Amino acid sequence: VTVWKVLPHISFALVGKPTELQPAIAEKGLMVLDVTATGKAGHAARNEGDNAIYKVLDDIAWFRDYRFKKESPLLGPVKMSVTVINAGTQHNVVPDRCTFVVDVRSNELAEIQKHISCKAEARSFRLNSSRIEENHPFVQKAIKLGRSPFGSPTLSDQALMPFPSVKIGPGRSSRSHTADEYVMLKEMEEAIGLYLELLDGLSL
Repeated sequence: VTVWKVLPHISFALVGKPTELQPAIAEKGLMVLDVTATGKAGHAARNEGDNAIYKVLDDIAWFRDYRFKKESPLLGPVKMSVTVINAGTQHNVVPDRCTFVVDVRSNELAEIQKHISCKAEARSFRLNSSRIEENHPFVQKAIKLGRSPFGSPTLSDQALMPFPSVKIGPGRSSRSHTADEYVMLKEMEEAIGLYLELLDGLSL
């Protein structure tokens, strides 16, 4: 059960992901694609088989180079990155299957499938982009306190929240998913003080 479904009405939420305490008023969605090419196995020393690896090369290059026509003024262009490739079993066997994974910071499967030859399947369509209007009382108060609203390229639980929210938290996003990910104590202390100041007397 989604926890907020059993809670009282929620008017607004703070998402404490690291933003250096600047308010992220929008963030990109995420769609993970599993892309598959199928060939035919054969002996690598002879002119046999249909190499599945060669079939993905043009599609991988397309993901690297393509730019969508639509570009958000707040979030910038859609970002696509091939992050995992799997193929082959032995050095002397032409692979009959090659798969790769693409991290897409948008939900544009129909448009993508028009341009690639391999089969692409999305793991989920639920991680959509999110946004709160700049005239929201919380955002306006943050601006008055010297904070600068921005569009975030990274995803958070904000994508699943059916109510207004702002991502604002201590630490730097560039530290995320690194071997020594951390947040400094002084950053935490500053965040607590800022949260109290932002929420004090706020009317939603």
